[in-house]
Amino acid sequence: MKYSIKKILWATDFSPESANALTYAEYFARKFDARIIAVHVLPELDPGLFESRPAMLEDIYEQAGIKLGQARKRLETLASRKSLRFQKVIIDPGSPAKMIVEAAEKEKADLIVMGKTGLSGLEKVFLGSVANGVLRHSPAPVLVVGKKRTRPAIRKILVPTDFSPHEEIERDFAWTLASAFKADLTIVNVLVLHDYRVQAEYSESLLREVLDRLKARKAREKKEFSVTEDVVAAANAAAGIVNYAELNKYDLITMSSMAHSKLSRLFLGSNTERVISISDVPVFALPPGCSKE
Repeated sequence: MKYSIKKILWATDFSPESANALTYAEYFARKFDARIIAVHVLPELDPGLFESRPAMLEDIYEQAGIKLGQARKRLETLASRKSLRFQKVIIDPGSPAKMIVEAAEKEKADLIVMGKTGLSGLEKVFLGSVANGVLRHSPAPVLVVGKKRTRPAIRKILVPTDFSPHEEIERDFAWTLASAFKADLTIVNVLVLHDYRVQAEYSESLLREVLDRLKARKAREKKEFSVTEDVVAAANAAAGIVNYAELNKYDLITMSSMAHSKLSRLFLGSNTERVISISDVPVFALPPGCSKE
């Protein structure tokens, strides 16, 4: 699989998390020599207003025009302050998740970078519903960044595994990132144990097979980064992944949200979404669309 990043779509609602996401967008842009497209979605007008308050339409359109101008001015000021030039600025009304996905499709973005929650308090209860909506339908990987302000530096990448069929794709993306950032990879399997010793032994055997394939690839491609493996026990898979990443100071978690069964389509990528919701470590998430790569 050949994956390169030439266009980065940065989604912003001017929240602190979207500002933090921009620092990561810049970091990836410098590393991959990519361009950044800024996207801001204005609140969509309620269709009921058009029928119930026709006299207010002129005032509403005037306010919408003011908001559009303010948003454009804020992005121009931000770009000037950071000595940054956006390849394109997109400001449109609509449903945020839908508009971000449509912009990514139209612009053929290779990566979407966004905060996991926005300005809305309600969104914070439902784990950034916009981020989840984007993740479920995006044609490209989505880098989801939390509110913890850090200077981006990717030296250690964690790749959780449960040995699903899609994970060869997941490891391909992780390999590309590790190559670009010269970051070390760790493949970890989180065992949710129920006192069955055979389960641990079987998992470790599978993990060794994965590691052998990666070591062979490393030797073949002569890449200068380490690939290690680990197995940890936890009461909950998502919590186990996040605890491992934070305890061992990983800079990035790479995992997919691809449905592995008919049942899992009802709870698409639930582990990935749970990891995103509780992790301070940025998550490079692979939506179902990436399986077509």
